[in-house]
Order: sequence, then C-alpha cells, then structure tokens
Amino acid sequence: MIITPRQTERAFALSQDNMYVFDVPMNANKATVKAQIEADYPDVKVKSVRMVVSKGKVKAINLGKRNRPGTTKRQDTKKAYVTLTSGKIDAFKGLTESEEDK
Repeated sequence: MIITPRQTERAFALSQDNMYVFDVPMNANKATVKAQIEADYPDVKVKSVRMVVSKGKVKAINLGKRNRPGTTKRQDTKKAYVTLTSGKIDAFKGLTESEEDK
C-alpha cells in the first residue's frame, strides 16, 4: 500500500502538533494505515488514526458547438490524520529548508 504525506500549509501547521496528514488508497482502513506508517518510519509510534473521504467534485464539460454540455465527476480521495506519541516524520524537509533561506 502506498501512503504519501500531504504537503500543504494546513498539514504543515498540524505537523507542529505531532499530527501528520497522508493520502491513502480508498480501500485502506485505520489498522492497515497504522501498520504501514510504523513499518515505513521505524522510530515512530502511532497514537491514533482518523480517516476522511473527500467526495470528488462534479465539473461541467463542453462537448462542442452543437453537442449538449455534459458533466464529469472527479475521483474521490481519502486522507488519514495520524497522531504520533513518539518520534517525528520529516515530511517537510525540502520545504522548511527553502523557507529558512529567505
């Protein structure tokens, strides 16, 4: 299972409180996310995992001059908010170094 950290301003702010945000597959559950994070980052101990499913937006599309306009739906996404008891995850390593240079 591929779990990637989200690199957003909100995720960065949450990481200061030892909570990290990850993009996870739609078939993932709390137990598998916890096991995968503890396997990927050996010095980390997970306290809790919260899951959020963001529904995909419905977007209007133009099919041409004489065709009726239609709609399409973007893919649903799932996020995991992981709180740690011990250890740190260096998800923003490249971003924090560039901010310090300014």
